[in-house]
Amino acid sequence: MEDPPVNVLLIEDDHDILEMYRIKLELDGYRVSVAENGETGLSEAARLQPDIIFLDVKLPGMDGFEVLAALRERPETADTPVIFLSNYGESELVDRGMGLGANEFLIKAKTTPSSLSEGISEWLRE
Repeated sequence: MEDPPVNVLLIEDDHDILEMYRIKLELDGYRVSVAENGETGLSEAARLQPDIIFLDVKLPGMDGFEVLAALRERPETADTPVIFLSNYGESELVDRGMGLGANEFLIKAKTTPSSLSEGISEWLRE
């Protein structure tokens, strides 16, 4: 019997980046849902209860830190792995994200779609 597909939620406001990661993840067999702002991402997380969430820091309206804090307060997403995927890697941002309960903080320029896809099984085991 085949394992059910892993459900991934990508919360990213840059459409081109969103599509680049979405396409690779889908080609690798993941079921991918997307949201282009924090509020939509939060509601999609509650509705879909994904297995893993990739979250940008800079989002219109509600930023990634606010989204993560809200995810950690909700019982249905409190334990969902959340990986920040950001253009910004300043140590204070990384520390803030990890302090709020992120599982990892990745820099987009150093994270290929393939490496993102390959990391999912690792993050789900943590």
